[in-house]
Amino acid sequence: MGNTIKPNTLAKNPESPKRHDHYSDRTLRSILSSVRSIALVGASTQWRRPSYYAMKYLQRKGYKVYPINPLRAGQEVLGEVIHPRICEVPSSIDMVDIFRNSEAALDISKEVIANKDDKGTQVLWMQLGVRNDTAAKLAEEAGLTVIMNRCPKIEFARLSGELGWYGINSKIITSKRLRGPHHD
Repeated sequence: MGNTIKPNTLAKNPESPKRHDHYSDRTLRSILSSVRSIALVGASTQWRRPSYYAMKYLQRKGYKVYPINPLRAGQEVLGEVIHPRICEVPSSIDMVDIFRNSEAALDISKEVIANKDDKGTQVLWMQLGVRNDTAAKLAEEAGLTVIMNRCPKIEFARLSGELGWYGINSKIITSKRLRGPHHD
């Protein structure tokens, strides 16, 4: 990984769960521009599922995405073999994106922590609607940067101005084509 991700320093009190209610654009941009490989836990083979759309989008933006789903292990989705667990991905993983419910996030976070040194993982990201403060605290104590209740696909599109094309106000006004946070 080229850049080192700076831990989120939004709150004065690191024990405060409220610090995970807001992330600066700088923090999100730093993560999305530094990460190259993502393990997507809860990946689906069904094209209608949000995890499928997110994986497809992230792949098109240049990220290497490793799908994780123990029920679909060995199958393929979007040209990638699905792995049953994070530890079975044969490569390094810069970020783990949890596409499971908030309760499942704790056990997944523990697995990420157990494998972070072997995989080189620096970021634990929980999808929209997924928040587990206990998991976040454990992950941060282990040295991981944590993002909760956000979607990397949406944040990438928002930060690059792409959402404006779809009728969503990105608060970016320009006549020039914007570059996304992921720079090659």
